[in-house]
Amino acid sequence: MHFHQHGYVSADPRTEAAAGYGIDRPEDLPDEVDVLIVGSGPAGMIAAAQLSQYPEVNTRIIEKRDSRLVIGQADGIQARSVETFQAFGFAEEIIREGYHIVDMSFWNPDPENPEHIIRTGRPKDDESGISEFPHLIVNQARVLDYFAQFAKQSPGRIEPDYGIEFVDLKVNDAATAGSADPSSSEAAASDHPVTVAVRYTAGDRAGEERTIRAGYVIGCDGARSGVRRSIGRKMAGDQANHAWGVMDVLANSDFPDIRTKCAISSKHGNILHIPREGGHLFRMYVDLGEVPEDDARKVRQTSVDEIIDRANAIISPYSLDVKDVAWHSVYEVGHRLTDAFDDTDDTSVGSPCPRVFITGDACHTHSAKAGQGMNVSMQDGFNISWKLGQVLSGRSSYELLRTYSAERQVTAKNLIDFDKEWSTLMATPQEDLPDETYLQDFYVKTAEFPAGFMTEYTESMITASPKHQELATGFPVGKRFKSARVQRNCDANFIHLGHRARADGRWRVYVFADAPAPALGDDAAESKTTQLADWLEFDPASPLVRFRREGADLDALIDLNVVYQQDHTAFSFPDVPTAFRPHVGKFGLEYVEKIFAALPEEDIYDERGISRDGAVVVVRPDQYVSGIFPLDAHDEIGEFFDGVFLPQ
Repeated sequence: MHFHQHGYVSADPRTEAAAGYGIDRPEDLPDEVDVLIVGSGPAGMIAAAQLSQYPEVNTRIIEKRDSRLVIGQADGIQARSVETFQAFGFAEEIIREGYHIVDMSFWNPDPENPEHIIRTGRPKDDESGISEFPHLIVNQARVLDYFAQFAKQSPGRIEPDYGIEFVDLKVNDAATAGSADPSSSEAAASDHPVTVAVRYTAGDRAGEERTIRAGYVIGCDGARSGVRRSIGRKMAGDQANHAWGVMDVLANSDFPDIRTKCAISSKHGNILHIPREGGHLFRMYVDLGEVPEDDARKVRQTSVDEIIDRANAIISPYSLDVKDVAWHSVYEVGHRLTDAFDDTDDTSVGSPCPRVFITGDACHTHSAKAGQGMNVSMQDGFNISWKLGQVLSGRSSYELLRTYSAERQVTAKNLIDFDKEWSTLMATPQEDLPDETYLQDFYVKTAEFPAGFMTEYTESMITASPKHQELATGFPVGKRFKSARVQRNCDANFIHLGHRARADGRWRVYVFADAPAPALGDDAAESKTTQLADWLEFDPASPLVRFRREGADLDALIDLNVVYQQDHTAFSFPDVPTAFRPHVGKFGLEYVEKIFAALPEEDIYDERGISRDGAVVVVRPDQYVSGIFPLDAHDEIGEFFDGVFLPQ
């Protein structure tokens, strides 16, 4: 962690000094806010956590429950989400707390006795090393707790306003955002054209209604979203036609894989079995079969005892002795999607920009069995929140907000297409599949998708053309930055390069140096890396100069890092250009922990296909690669950032 730059810190360094609206934050929901988040689920809480890093933005989050979530329905944490948790500072804690999925067992009818099941395969959950982080099972409530802690400890000091529900909204003057001077942060922050009706659901004010004004609204209010209804968006897609009972239970069992994730197919139906954290709890998604069109949701009245009986029939000759049911439900699989994730249909430049955004189940629904709901929802919230923070803090134009729906709607559609295939296979009797290992083979073959790593954003104002991709083939433009290990020069510590990136709203620039060793003075002319550093630090066209606010640290907007090809013992940090060791904080302390060396046995240049001529990798605040550039492409780098930021 980086601290002490403003003076000695002896308390918890994760608690940052309050600033802006975080100072003396009013307990009661104010009449006017810049951003109103509706719903404190995964998308809402990550949005609040990210926006808490923008204390100049007045952000509030309302939740109709009267307190924190106690029992969460979601539990699967894909590796991409754990990467995200790393940026918010709690990956290590949740890894210790969670159940780790290492193997997945597949069970099918015994050919010798089809009434019984046998194990037919046990592949690794991540055979190809997609991520350095594990696939976890953790109660959704704990994930929300960690985001809440981050938000409360950040400068904005955001906490949920519990016991307040959304009623309706109206966008009164959406044209303002499209026509106002985009360089005016005052215009953005003072413009509140969304009228929102809310109602208190708890406490002395229960039943009271009031109206507030907001600049922007993020709807994170689930599949029955009132925010979605208010902006006229409708879900379209397949109707539900297959029911599943799901239960979290404490039980004894002679089933040998009771603590291993399993896909079970038998003559009596199917089960997706998922052990939970803590050593005893596990979840079962139990196949309840096809739902007749005239069922009128009667299947949802299926009791937990019926679900347990069905589970016992499916796992025969084994059995469950359920001691306690922590939670259970019945749901019908449906795949539905809205045509856009905001309130605008005209996406042309200069037209009114969106004011209302929807996330998660409010705009895409699918089955729970691919473990995607919470994971994709969090990426929705992460995506829109840093963009709102950047726009409302006067860093970027309103046009940035159009990229949210353009990016996330495509991602959701791809997810639904995948989930249709996976959930259909899960419900298909084994004898109807092409062969007995078909489901297992599909699981292994498509592992990268459910792990969260197939998202790939296309060219836009924040995603450059992939024309220089050959300089760093392991960092595909538009996909998440896949970390690798390096060695810090100043103290020889082994560091995962991507783990340094914090969810603080800053962009990252990773400079992978060319062959010459670091050198200053006359010897510097040999190195394009040194020439780039000088341009970045001093040239008026450099993004570090052009978009830097008066009095701000050199790395306040863009966190600049360098990786050299030499061993860490072959050079010292005073040999490195000053752009890579900026002076920060009120004392102007030199920060030397941004300088790295490749590892001889685990060379990041080889691991990620980086050219020995060097490369510049630009990564946006939510960890996706925005561009790859040659070291000497100064003009091209400057032009890219000209499209991202506003001059200060």
